[in-house]
Amino acid sequence: MSSRFFVVTGRVQGVGFRWWCRTVARRLGVSGWVRNRPDGAVEVFAVGSEEVLQELEDFMRGGPPAAVVSAVQVREAPEDFPGHGFEIRR
Repeated sequence: MSSRFFVVTGRVQGVGFRWWCRTVARRLGVSGWVRNRPDGAVEVFAVGSEEVLQELEDFMRGGPPAAVVSAVQVREAPEDFPGHGFEIRR
């Protein structure tokens, strides 16, 4: 299993991005969380196989219909998610 942090920028708050991301992550079997950042970006921590993390990243680059994604920054995360499932954090 691998862990990654994603920071998604663009018009990604107020457009249902977190709920959409949770739906996609759960469908892919990814564990982790998603939350809004004060700077207007959305941050995602995800744990899964290399293949499903790449698939999640590909989905995030498109986003839900109302979003306009300008960039997705990706970096390896050294920690594991201590829980199961995928949650929205405030």
